[in-house]
Amino acid sequence: MMRRLSGNCFDKEVFTMEKDISIKRIGKKRSICIEEKNGVPFLTFPSFSDIPWILHGFSTRLGGVSEGELYSMNLSFTRGDEPERVRENYRRIAGAVGFDVNDMVFSYQTHTNHVRVVTEADRGKGYGRERDYKDVDGMVTNVPGLVLVTFYADCVPLGFVDPVHRAIGLSHSGWRGTVSDIAGVTVETMKREYGTDPADVLAIIGPSICRTCYEVSEDVVACIRENYPEKMWPLLFDTKENGKYQLDLWEVCRQNMIRAGILPEHISVTDLCTCCNPDFLFSHRASGGRRGNLAAFLEIRRKV
Repeated sequence: MMRRLSGNCFDKEVFTMEKDISIKRIGKKRSICIEEKNGVPFLTFPSFSDIPWILHGFSTRLGGVSEGELYSMNLSFTRGDEPERVRENYRRIAGAVGFDVNDMVFSYQTHTNHVRVVTEADRGKGYGRERDYKDVDGMVTNVPGLVLVTFYADCVPLGFVDPVHRAIGLSHSGWRGTVSDIAGVTVETMKREYGTDPADVLAIIGPSICRTCYEVSEDVVACIRENYPEKMWPLLFDTKENGKYQLDLWEVCRQNMIRAGILPEHISVTDLCTCCNPDFLFSHRASGGRRGNLAAFLEIRRKV
């Protein structure tokens, strides 16, 4: 049985499935639901949940079997976890969200803006079969039953749905992918492959590090200055007295989506920060790099 915590899914302040965890939201607008099935919590966006032929979800760090600093829903095979624990975690999150682990296709993230067109030939790559590709931070498909999977621990998940041509995209956007506009590349790939009109696209900016938590140095902000007009800089970052900056990856990604032709009212932005909620979500910055991986999942259902 699946349930949305707290009825309307927005105002649950303390999560008590495994231990008491206070959940901090950003701002007053609630955009993410906390759901749970079979003891496994996951996150969803109502804007995607309202599309009957889409299945999606974001893992938390709860509901799995990993231990120590990887506690407990670690979805990475490359951070020192026991492989069978990771596989059990995938079985659990798949059962909760509602997909088959054998249908997953993994990204191969190296902070690029490279987007792969995923076809039936890719089914199972990354989980059941070796990937025969590298440097893939974004994926698009129009094949029902393929589950796109990307990974996070502060970087920004970007999701795209074309409701007209029934195509989807899922991309990983760290600061490098953000300034190289992986959002725009993803939309352009969907336009080229499926005839997507960006004005039809519904998009989400998923759980990731917020502006208050994301302090960066001059080299990062220099890239922002090179790619965005000066009038936008106050919207995108704050300058600090210590020579550092607070960068708003959420807003930069949102602006990238708008520049790609997505309507502002079609973009849903996270209200959960990974770094603000290190007991609920994995955060590279909050943990000093001692952490597991979260994952985002997006699928076109086989049958509605």
